[in-house]
Amino acid sequence: MSAHRKYFGTDGVRGRTGTFPITAEFALKLGWAAGKVLAQEDGGMVLIGQDTRVSGDMLSAALKAGFLAAGLDVYLLGAMPTPGVAYLTHSLAAKVGVVVSASHNPYYDNGIKFFNAQGKKLPDVIEYQIEELLDTPMTTVAPHKMGQAKLIGDIPGRYIEFCKNTFLKSYDLKGMKIVIDCAQGATSHIAPAVFTELGAEVIAIHHTPDGFNINENCGSTHPQALQQAVLAHNADLGIAFDGDGDRVLFIDDQGEMVDGDELLFIIARAYQEKGLLTGGVVGTQMSNLGLENAFKALNIAFVRTDVGDRYVMDALLQTGWNLGGESSGHIICLDKTTTGDGIVSALQVLEQLCHTKQKLHTLKKGMVKCAQILVNVPVANGKEIVQTAVVQQFCQQAEESLERRGRILLRASGTEPLVRVMVEGEDASLIREVADSLAAVVATAATRLR
Repeated sequence: MSAHRKYFGTDGVRGRTGTFPITAEFALKLGWAAGKVLAQEDGGMVLIGQDTRVSGDMLSAALKAGFLAAGLDVYLLGAMPTPGVAYLTHSLAAKVGVVVSASHNPYYDNGIKFFNAQGKKLPDVIEYQIEELLDTPMTTVAPHKMGQAKLIGDIPGRYIEFCKNTFLKSYDLKGMKIVIDCAQGATSHIAPAVFTELGAEVIAIHHTPDGFNINENCGSTHPQALQQAVLAHNADLGIAFDGDGDRVLFIDDQGEMVDGDELLFIIARAYQEKGLLTGGVVGTQMSNLGLENAFKALNIAFVRTDVGDRYVMDALLQTGWNLGGESSGHIICLDKTTTGDGIVSALQVLEQLCHTKQKLHTLKKGMVKCAQILVNVPVANGKEIVQTAVVQQFCQQAEESLERRGRILLRASGTEPLVRVMVEGEDASLIREVADSLAAVVATAATRLR
């Protein structure tokens, strides 16, 4: 078995639409191969959901044809948040769940990711098996075994009710004014309903997707518009999702951003107080040092993994813990659901606001963040550049300049053609200088390798 996956990255297969492997031809065969591996010869049901980008219909249709050829019945869910597909896959006893989405990427990118029958992302061994089958000729089952395309009623309603049921019935959101940024994505027809039905006064923005505007200057990757809206409407807070709804960030009533680390801290402290926390909390190498320090003060164990929700999930399953997340806002509450869910995570934060009767601005102060600078350097061959001698040597020198009062993380993105330079420490001006210098070294190394 190869040590490196050929098509699958850290979050499924992803790339620019129309460029291999994000083509209709590849999606057709990927659907067939996934169907053969995950359903064996037993047939069964597969659910296919997508976000709102224009290429979703093409890829969903190609995947559908592949699954039908493999002998599975297919239910097209239309626009549906990634965690919604995970929930429905498990609750409807499907063999496979598929999401056509590139998450927080621009509209011209797309991706394909899978959930197993338990609503969890596929382990490496299954992805390897699918890749091996992709290199063999595609065959079609006998006509009497061929799958059929079918419909399921009220798909959004099923997921809306699930989300609402993760919020304690003894609380409600009456009297709370919330601005919700749906990133022109898959939560556009879901999130406003969830929070409205729980009693909040909801002001929805960026909830009219047209296939091309997903994540465009909005959502969790561009929170500036939400910050302005919260202040303009004198709202209690704002909530921003990404294009496929598995990430969430908040804006407090002062217009300040509350990121994934701070949200994870708020949820963890709430879990600890209620006796719901099993073990400790899982973060990543990007988690702020202030989060680690805050957990030490609360006597909550904390471990870091590589960046990516799949690694957070792996650590949770290995430890038996039930809470983990990333600073990007991808938070996993395993006692509530099977994968990262922006709406469910947001509801856990709101529940704690109801419980403590405090404002979000106050609640987040239990964690003091260290200064952290993240610079994204556009490069095509990030993994190779990170390992070059000149970059490694500069990293070592930079770490010495921080004198053990900070840390450096340099990594190639698993989802975009970028090298991410992260520097963290006590001295904000020093870490900015180190980050900019390291980014320049990376950019120069990339030019030399062309």
